[in-house]
Amino acid sequence: MEPTRRELLTWQDVDRLIDHLVPQFDEDFDAMVMITRGGIIPGGLLAEAMGITHILTAAVDFPAQMQMEQTKLMAWPQFIQFPEDRLLKGRRTLVVDDVWGSGRTITAVKIRVSSAGGFPHTCVLHFNPYRNLFGSARPDYYAAITDARIVYPWEIDRGPDRVMLTEML
Repeated sequence: MEPTRRELLTWQDVDRLIDHLVPQFDEDFDAMVMITRGGIIPGGLLAEAMGITHILTAAVDFPAQMQMEQTKLMAWPQFIQFPEDRLLKGRRTLVVDDVWGSGRTITAVKIRVSSAGGFPHTCVLHFNPYRNLFGSARPDYYAAITDARIVYPWEIDRGPDRVMLTEML
């Protein structure tokens, strides 16, 4: 079920979310995997704040091969881009995305990092427990809980997912 309301964030809101996340980390990370596209900006901000220099990206797609909504949720992930196993093996890895909605994308990346021999920990700006498909599973680190469709400042009036500011007002 899609959220019925939207929440428009400013860059200052994002700064506050990052500032809320950083003190939560109770260990150092050897690597970061940023999930494209949503995890690129939060991941970059966190990497800078935490001094993480081994930064990698993962691109995941869930092809919608069938028309029924329930069967779309069962599609296997297609990894368009993923770091080589040797880059993850033995590393405490922070997996970053913007939001945990259904949880499918970040969970797929977490499993893949683990199967490569890494030690993944998940991190998002927003956790939506109402859309979560993984029962009581939740991100290891998150800045806020929401039931809204979050519109980040980098999504406003740009790219295919753009939201016109006038639509929000």
